[in-house]
Amino acid sequence: MPSLSSISGPTYVTSQLLVQQTAYKLSDKIFSYSPETFDLDVAVKEWAEANEKNVHGETTTVVPLQTRAGAGAFALGYIFSKDFDLAKRHVPQTLLAPSLSLRHLRSSLDQLALLYGVSSPFVAHVAAADYNAENGLGADYATALQIAEDLGLALVSSSSAYEVQHMSLLATLLASVLPTLHIYDGIRTARESLRVVDALGEAHIADIYAKISKEAAALNKRLDTAGKVVELLKAFNSELGTSYAPFEYHGHEAPETVLVVFGSAEAQLAKQVATALAAEGKKVGTIVVRVYRPFVEEAFLEVLPASVRQIAVLGQVADAASVEDANVQSALYSDVLTAVSFTEKLSQAPEVVDIRYAVTDAHTPSSIASIFNKLTSKGDAEPVAFSLTAVEEAQQYVFWDVDNSSAVASPAAVGKLLETEQSSNVYVHQTYDNLVQGGVVRTDIRVSQKSIEAPYPVENADVVFVGEEKLLKEIAIVNGVKAGGKLIVRLPNFKEDELEKRIPAAAQKEIQEKNVELYVLDSSSSPALEKEAHLLVNVAFLRVARADITKFDSLSADQTALTEAVNALDQSVRKVEVPAKWAEVEGAVAPLVDSVKPNSFVAFQKEEEEETSSLENWQSAAKGFAFKEAYGTQNQLRPDLSVKTYTIKVKENRRLTPTDYDRNIFHIEFDLGDSGLTYNIGEALGIHAENDPEQVLQFIQDYGLSADDLVQVPSREDPAVLETRTVYQSLVQNFDILGKPPKRFFESLAQFATAEEEKKKLERLGSKEGADEFKRLTEEDTVTYVDVLDMFKSAHPDFNDLIRIVDPSKRREYSIASAQAVSPNSVALMIVVVNWVDTKGRTRLGHATRYLSGLAPGSTITASVKPSVMKLPVKDTAPLIMAGLGTGLAPFRAFVQYRAMQKAQGKEIGSILLYLGSRHQREEYLYGEEWEAYLDAGVITMVGAAFSRDQPEKIYIQDRMRQTVTDIVQAYIKDEGSFYLCGPTWPVPDVTAVLEEAIAAEAQESGRKVDPRKEIERLKEDGRYVLEVY
Repeated sequence: MPSLSSISGPTYVTSQLLVQQTAYKLSDKIFSYSPETFDLDVAVKEWAEANEKNVHGETTTVVPLQTRAGAGAFALGYIFSKDFDLAKRHVPQTLLAPSLSLRHLRSSLDQLALLYGVSSPFVAHVAAADYNAENGLGADYATALQIAEDLGLALVSSSSAYEVQHMSLLATLLASVLPTLHIYDGIRTARESLRVVDALGEAHIADIYAKISKEAAALNKRLDTAGKVVELLKAFNSELGTSYAPFEYHGHEAPETVLVVFGSAEAQLAKQVATALAAEGKKVGTIVVRVYRPFVEEAFLEVLPASVRQIAVLGQVADAASVEDANVQSALYSDVLTAVSFTEKLSQAPEVVDIRYAVTDAHTPSSIASIFNKLTSKGDAEPVAFSLTAVEEAQQYVFWDVDNSSAVASPAAVGKLLETEQSSNVYVHQTYDNLVQGGVVRTDIRVSQKSIEAPYPVENADVVFVGEEKLLKEIAIVNGVKAGGKLIVRLPNFKEDELEKRIPAAAQKEIQEKNVELYVLDSSSSPALEKEAHLLVNVAFLRVARADITKFDSLSADQTALTEAVNALDQSVRKVEVPAKWAEVEGAVAPLVDSVKPNSFVAFQKEEEEETSSLENWQSAAKGFAFKEAYGTQNQLRPDLSVKTYTIKVKENRRLTPTDYDRNIFHIEFDLGDSGLTYNIGEALGIHAENDPEQVLQFIQDYGLSADDLVQVPSREDPAVLETRTVYQSLVQNFDILGKPPKRFFESLAQFATAEEEKKKLERLGSKEGADEFKRLTEEDTVTYVDVLDMFKSAHPDFNDLIRIVDPSKRREYSIASAQAVSPNSVALMIVVVNWVDTKGRTRLGHATRYLSGLAPGSTITASVKPSVMKLPVKDTAPLIMAGLGTGLAPFRAFVQYRAMQKAQGKEIGSILLYLGSRHQREEYLYGEEWEAYLDAGVITMVGAAFSRDQPEKIYIQDRMRQTVTDIVQAYIKDEGSFYLCGPTWPVPDVTAVLEEAIAAEAQESGRKVDPRKEIERLKEDGRYVLEVY
């Protein structure tokens, strides 16, 4: 690990090292939540142990902590301790963590945000990294975006390794204004070794921090948060000579299509692809979001070209199921839509579309170019192949090997040697897939005369080295060799007549078709070098790839062994003539995977036994319960869930709409008993719904299962936790067997099909070619997993395989329609049953709403609580202006209940304007009697009800608001009230337009000059303009 003083000027580093350098130099304490293999804190620990000094002249304290519920309590305890040294109150406190830890830190971050006025500056450097048992590691930005939005934190992103040091420093400076998250790609960008020519040294970091900290302290106190962030960024640019902005545009000068992106790889690729396409005359561009929170709408609109007709938001969501769920919106899309909806800058309102992708989806130049192609094509557009010229001009190498190979460290040594070339920029990145061949390591090396940004695997390698021949049978390695490139395969005890047996047919054909030069390395020809095989691999690779390199001294301190390896080259390395007949290889070839999925940062620890699921009988479970200590049995309430869950009972379940009405909207109330469940006004209740027992039993019978067999299954949230359940219980409670299957299910199911026709059809449905048919099946026919299994009867995985490819059940969340201060022992919801008729004439019902609507009083359910942005104002006298459509009224019932209680206690309360919207008064005046009673009691000041279909002309909620704009002026502006909207997104622009009219009217009346749009932004920052839309 390099010393702090050695990091300066041109140097080879990783982004993670630069983040740790900045954090160590500027912090009082570093609270680290780095999982053991993530290495987010290795450097800071060593520097602390070596007593390296920070800019404050002290040794930074590093506190390693575990990620678990309540994880941030320790840091909070230190910051707000009565014994805290107030002389350090201005010194930043820093957190190092992967994004997977943020969910456990949420409550602590929420408390910190509330108390920030008396807190030390706080910055969290977050490596975007999460783990999914099915898809491995992924760069998770969605969690950080959601938490920053919900809690009011600043969020800054580094788009590349070249700027991660600057952004770490900027985020620390922003922490003087509000708690700040700095996020960067924790999967590839952070771990790739590369040359940074202008890395800031210790003295430079200290100087910049001191100067800009003074400017931060002198900021105009009247500026809102967004204004302060913008001013700090200007000061930062002035000091460093940079041109960073909250939003940065790249591409055509008059684009019609603009792609908005957030994230490291996303930004690097989008700006390069857009610039290249624009150079070809394509009217496209991209906006890179650097500062997501606060979302400075003015800055966004300033860089948005006036020519734009279509804005596409590349928004990350949790998983593939969320990508396919039309009801899910990415966080970034909501902000862009809001900004564009209210602007008058654009002569024509552009279309805004949400292009969702999952956390584990990796981007390449081709995937980004395909998005642009699809957006700019009138009809269906096929994916396109696209390469970046600067990257393709670099020398590109790939090493493939198993993780227990004696030569697994060879590519790192080759990279170090190449780094000694002063005129070159060398990029080295390793990927571990511990599920292929017991553990595979792929190493990419790029060598370029100029700096490049390539946050994706090498696609067209000049030279590929394969250290284990078996890998050619599982992975399409030759596909990654460029035409006319070179392939080196390590084949111990090689004999010419065995070549065709040892090179798989698929590889043979592609080698011939791509005119690839084939080399064989036979390390067994030099028995003396068996223990030093890595040296032979190093020099053999360099001879084939870089014949111009003749000095190998840096490869080993053992010069004798190195000389032996060089002398053995002529005997060990040979170029093989590729037979012409390889081009004619035919026959069935098993499909190969294109590459590997990163699922670890280290090699697989093979001595640990992997736990597997198994079907057992009841006697096995009985032993576990009778002899708990011996069998390690634990009793827990839903141990698979990362959130705290509670068991509560149904107290009341009554329909609010007439039984003959086509919409079943119902009120359901739960008795909390001694569950310990508590909730705040405006929060949501998470319902862990169960599948229909009758349908599950029918499936068990049809599929040939035994309902009472016991199965040990990995829990859906934590694969390390196993739980024992019957087949029936697991299908009712754990797995979404009656839900909509994603595309990957068809792909996985194809492996089990024995009928060739069904296998081909499943493979097609799981591929891009079958996209239209897949869409028809899932969106029009609305098939379930059970339907698909019934359609393809030859695809019959056993139960253990089945539960591995069926998604787990997920909780559904509903706004709480009660106040616990009023009803201490109950919680209420208002829900509409989702129902439709499919193409076969079957009535289908939504998973959770069916479950809840059928619950009888006394039934028990599992529930959890989710925080929300819907919160009452601090002042009881602050007016409430609430607009709710349909079941969007639920949180407002809680608001009114609480204010009614306060009034009954003799407290003064603010006025309440309640606007509600539905189709018909007779059928859908939801909680109408309650609203009328509160109106008579003087709790509610006014009810503006809009029943859109009760008269010839349609009347909507915004119409009722406009009719009472004078009341809104008084309550919202003059009396400093808060506005809330809950329900679907469509009325947002119209409702906000009314509020802007009210602001303009009051400004004219008082003789003030006000920009209504800017005022809405200020109100949003102050928590007085709150939207909860879906």
